[in-house]
Amino acid sequence: DLLLSNSCIPFLGSTEGLDFRTLLLDEERGRLLIGAKDHIFLLNLVDLNKNVKKIYWPAAKEKVELCKLAGKDAHTECANFIRVLQPYNRTHIYVCGTGAFHPLCGYIELG
Repeated sequence: DLLLSNSCIPFLGSTEGLDFRTLLLDEERGRLLIGAKDHIFLLNLVDLNKNVKKIYWPAAKEKVELCKLAGKDAHTECANFIRVLQPYNRTHIYVCGTGAFHPLCGYIELG
């Protein structure tokens, strides 16, 4: 119904089925951050498909191999699923992912 009434703009930037996990709305700068499987997207709130920025952040290959050896599914479990997007200060966000069952965190500068 929303599409038919032109009341929404679908996000076309991900045709890979990246399994979105977490969102962070930055109203002050008019941006939306999306955490997904091995990716972090930075979208413009006015037009979600304009100037899409994407950070590719996969789990380390050796961690993925350990995950597979433990009997986990390579496609649905052995990846870096972004779980935390948290404002840290005016210029950075704190980000954490599963890292194929070896969690990792870092800071992203929003410059």
